[in-house]
Amino acid sequence: MRFNWALVCALLTSSTVFASGELSGRRAPGFSLPDMQVKYQDLADYRGKVVLIEFMQSTCPDCIALAKTLEKTKAKYGNKIAVLSVVNPPDNQATVSRFLQEHKVTYPILFDCGQVTASYFKLTPQNSSTHVPHLFVIDGQGMIRNDYARTPDAEDIFDGTGLYAVIDPLLNPTAAKTKKK
Repeated sequence: MRFNWALVCALLTSSTVFASGELSGRRAPGFSLPDMQVKYQDLADYRGKVVLIEFMQSTCPDCIALAKTLEKTKAKYGNKIAVLSVVNPPDNQATVSRFLQEHKVTYPILFDCGQVTASYFKLTPQNSSTHVPHLFVIDGQGMIRNDYARTPDAEDIFDGTGLYAVIDPLLNPTAAKTKKK
């Protein structure tokens, strides 16, 4: 089966934006994708941790800003969370290597050919648009608890402060229940 790279690129650069949460409330699609060292990262290996999955492009200014937030978040929570980014063509090892070096990114950036992206964004011929950056928050049981596109309503998620408020109750659910009472 031949894959249409132009379609993938068009899908990833489309201007349609999902509102926060439209793609959440379901089991996170599984995947095993290669990173820069061609080591496969399997989502199942992160079971029990909160996982932040960002769909990005190395030339996207908002993705660069989110990389800083994700690095701070990773530093704050340590090994309690995992951060993974996913890129599609036209990104390649050269563009990702440059991105990693220029922005001092330490979490893995994974290479997709469109299949994983399609499953996370529920792409169909009628719904063929994505927007980057897009962040998925997955709990320790593998459920997508929320997802965020870069919109005015999600600015606090992308600058980090709101992201902590999303992660904290996932790491300590009993404290979150006590707080609600």
